[in-house]
Amino acid sequence: MTRPELREWPASDRGYRRSEVSALVGHGDAVWERATRDVLRWRVKTESGFAVDSTGPVSPGDRVIVTARVLTVTVVEPVQVVAVIAESDRVGFAYRTLPGHPVSGEEAFIVHRRGDEVRLTVRSLTSPAPQQPWRALYPLLLIAQRIVRRRYLRSLR
Repeated sequence: MTRPELREWPASDRGYRRSEVSALVGHGDAVWERATRDVLRWRVKTESGFAVDSTGPVSPGDRVIVTARVLTVTVVEPVQVVAVIAESDRVGFAYRTLPGHPVSGEEAFIVHRRGDEVRLTVRSLTSPAPQQPWRALYPLLLIAQRIVRRRYLRSLR
């Protein structure tokens, strides 16, 4: 759904809130090498304040538990990697949420370059989770998601 392999992401996912944001990571081959290695090892999440129970590189089908701590509350976010892309100018992955996650949907983290410029793009599709209490908290989760997206965009700099 978030299609990390596509340079242009077509609008076709009804029923989900859609977001695509991008930021400059840096310039040059050294930045490219570091950013592509880091994105495939969950660094976007871990540098944004999450814990991830995987130490290896992402692989399609991986089921991973992402954990967020907010004050005294621990939020468990089960996800499954659904796509991995590794091309000469585009590297990244997408995961879908699994039952128990606070929202329903998919998220992708894509490092790409044009010439000397290296950028990170984050795509997400979000809808309310089917279970309570998350369904009732959905409006607050959307606010939290905007804050976290800003952290994602700074994570690989």
